[in-house]
Amino acid sequence: MAGFDDDRPPMSAVEFRLLKELLLDWCGLLLREDLKYVAERRLWPRLEALGLDDFNAYYRYLKLDARGKDEMEQAIELLVPHETYFFREPAQLESFSQELLPRLVERNRLTRRLRFWSAGCSSGEEPYTLSMLLEQSGLFEGWDVQILGTDISRRVLAQARAAEYGATALRVTTPSQLSRFFDTLPSGRVRVKAALRERVSFGHLNLLDEAAAVLLPQMDVVFCRNVLIYLEPNARKKVVQLFHGKLSPGGYLLLGHSESLLTLTTQFELVQLSGDLVYQRPVAQKR
Repeated sequence: MAGFDDDRPPMSAVEFRLLKELLLDWCGLLLREDLKYVAERRLWPRLEALGLDDFNAYYRYLKLDARGKDEMEQAIELLVPHETYFFREPAQLESFSQELLPRLVERNRLTRRLRFWSAGCSSGEEPYTLSMLLEQSGLFEGWDVQILGTDISRRVLAQARAAEYGATALRVTTPSQLSRFFDTLPSGRVRVKAALRERVSFGHLNLLDEAAAVLLPQMDVVFCRNVLIYLEPNARKKVVQLFHGKLSPGGYLLLGHSESLLTLTTQFELVQLSGDLVYQRPVAQKR
């Protein structure tokens, strides 16, 4: 079958393998074989922008050029999915609100301090959803509560900081939630209310960058939903180990419904809630 542009040499199997290896080393992204053509189409504009003739030259640029690190971020922007929306996976969020938040109130009642981390937060819908749920609970008046959202994409983080959204991000948001948590803009888009934005901050982070991750504070809850499924197994193990180290003893890890820690680690305890399964770092370390 002819390519999308017959003047462009297709990405060879060797070039695809080399690109896969670079992505694995950089951020753990697992680029499946069936995505070769997708990667080729998405990355060709970058080759043209750099004046490169083929993917072998692009690989050398990523690997050897002083600007390769910046270009790797450009490539990741094009290859990493960023699908998300407000109040995603509502059954899990209901269990979080109805069961985990009261437990956190009891556990932290002396310090009145809580830290949440949305890892792989994309354009910000998840951390803002957490802020909305905390507000809705009415449990944390006067508490020191901070929510951190991190992502490998600087582009989506800029969108998150702007906190402006259209219909796609609101597709399961109810009318009452819309009126309570958002301001409507003249454009017809909406913006998260200022009081909800105040407890949310965003930062750029590659989850495999140990030197950067060490700067993160200890967390009470980590949300990492629908991120591990895009990583290769060794990268998943490293990321889960990072979460374990950054969670305070007794803290919770919430994954997407298609993800689990089976085969990755035995350091967490599985906690059965009424509507979901979550993971908890034990208060006493396992020997």
